Amino acid sequence: MARARAQPKRAAERYLPAIVVLNAHMRAPMRIVASSTLTLGLALPLGLALPAGSLAKLTELGIVPQGTPSTAPSCPSNPCLAVSRTTGFQVEEGSTKDLEVAPRAGTIVGWTITLGKPSASQIKFFNSNEGGPASASIAILRPQKKPNLDFKLVASSPTIPLQPYFGKTAQFPLESTIKVQKGDVIALTVPTWAPALALNLPSSTSWRASRPRKECPKTGTQSAQTRIGSAVQYICLYKTARLTYSATLISTP
Repeated sequence: MARARAQPKRAAERYLPAIVVLNAHMRAPMRIVASSTLTLGLALPLGLALPAGSLAKLTELGIVPQGTPSTAPSCPSNPCLAVSRTTGFQVEEGSTKDLEVAPRAGTIVGWTITLGKPSASQIKFFNSNEGGPASASIAILRPQKKPNLDFKLVASSPTIPLQPYFGKTAQFPLESTIKVQKGDVIALTVPTWAPALALNLPSSTSWRASRPRKECPKTGTQSAQTRIGSAVQYICLYKTARLTYSATLISTP
């Protein structure tokens, strides 16, 4: 996590590239529509067309369980904390565990992120100290048997510039979808910074990051897992905070 100092007041099917922007902190799920082709619609909510007669199941990984505290990103409040230079995933939200773990094999077709709206001075601070303008992508991590908490990067999406979507919820369909196995983790990779962190939540809320054990409190060192095939231990655990993203999984029996 990075903190702004106090400031003055592999492809499966092909998809049509499109970005859907919702009002801040509002979520419109993708919907399934029977059709003879597989495409993404441009309407709200985002339309997914599946082959007629398909028994596909759609799951949004990372959705906040009903009844949990508000998960609005912290910026532009003071402190304004951002995810920075790392790859991370949500571990638990109250009694809900493994929010970002694929419950079955399938295809990731898009991802969604809710972003805070940092002030101009906060943006300047983060851009200067965290490697440049805000950006993010999703990463597919596969758990390894040994050592503990070791994850191999098997796929990732293109990196998206985030500043145009500050203060909004943006949904990014994948032009090239990504196949996943049951048990894969869909993580958020932030090579620079992203105002996508909710704070002051119960201690039963936590997320993990790819930082080395001795650098858990630090944000100045680049720790994002970006090399396909690399394996990294996700030792660092951050409590009372939540990453405000999700991913859309389509699976078939």
